[in-house]
Amino acid sequence: MHTDEDLKDTVTAFLSNAKRNMGHALGIEFQVLTRNEVTATMPVNENTTQPFGLLHGGASVALGETICSVGAWLNVLKEGKSAVGLEINANHLRAVRTGTVTGRAIPIHRGRQTQVWQYDIYTEDEKRVCTGRCTLALINNKT
Repeated sequence: MHTDEDLKDTVTAFLSNAKRNMGHALGIEFQVLTRNEVTATMPVNENTTQPFGLLHGGASVALGETICSVGAWLNVLKEGKSAVGLEINANHLRAVRTGTVTGRAIPIHRGRQTQVWQYDIYTEDEKRVCTGRCTLALINNKT
């Protein structure tokens, strides 16, 4: 996994101690964790498909919000803040039945109170499956 050098220990400790969550259930695995890019993979399987055997749009959106939220959090971590979703949209462009998809998120706006991140999800042969944008609120961590 690739991380910003000054974040590596913090991110590694956080991920290894994180409670089980939706990301675990969907099989999301982070590949790149930096302030400027987050990528993660997700399998297309019985946990992420809809009844017709296609990648569920909700699973794509869950992957998108996960990578955007983590990216925003990496930018406010040292300020004792977290990032939570305010709004997300998605355009589903292609059906996927098998394999693994990869999501990539990059920041569009990093303000003091909100961030906006763009995400794209691709098949193994780099065909775009979904594209979207996520707006996140930056909140103080509870102490």
